[in-house]
Amino acid sequence: MPSLETELDRARELSVDDLADAIESIGFECTRCGACCTSHGEDEHTATVFPDEVRELQAAAAAGDGADATGSDTAEPDTTAEARDWRDIARPMPYGLTEGEDGPEGETFEWALQTGGCGDCVFYAEDDDGVGACTAHDDRPLICQTYPFSVALDGTSQPMGEAVDEAGVVRAHECEGLGRDISRADAEALAAALKERAVRELEEAIDVRDAYAPVDTESGEVVVHDSEGAKRPDGTQLSD
Repeated sequence: MPSLETELDRARELSVDDLADAIESIGFECTRCGACCTSHGEDEHTATVFPDEVRELQAAAAAGDGADATGSDTAEPDTTAEARDWRDIARPMPYGLTEGEDGPEGETFEWALQTGGCGDCVFYAEDDDGVGACTAHDDRPLICQTYPFSVALDGTSQPMGEAVDEAGVVRAHECEGLGRDISRADAEALAAALKERAVRELEEAIDVRDAYAPVDTESGEVVVHDSEGAKRPDGTQLSD
């Protein structure tokens, strides 16, 4: 298996034009069905978010950009010190955690976008016609910008389930918008985001690996290891 460093070099060398060609050949147009933002049966919505993307969403809320974590529009900046808590935006990735007497416990290695009581992404809302919308669309994470596509490199995130189409290193995952016409400009924008995401995911994986030190979680706590170190579920450093 290639090392993460080798895969990172490959990701950095990806041609945006080649990725755009692949996306054009597959075809895609978002139908706003909401399937990629909502839960499926007992499975909560799970989308990886980088630590700096969490902070960007916090900053956007403080600036009154878009909507708050409950989906309510905010026209004015919120000057409250805790306008949007880390936990309003992100939660520990559940994979790797076990269910203890008082809830989940253990170590995990990523953050996932927060979900509401029904398991949908906390930023997902439907208009009066039942059409889905992202209330943080302008600041949405790279994984949301690039769905339903991924890059076939070890160390990058792959949505659950097998790819339903592929072209070169581009994989397409289940989505009703696949197969639809896409403009060259849109394909290139999506391809650029897809390359950026692949690079960022591999850089994050390398940093997590290099910084990792096991933590005793026998007390029933949850620890998230990201590129910035070991953290509590509220995003604060475990060493503080």
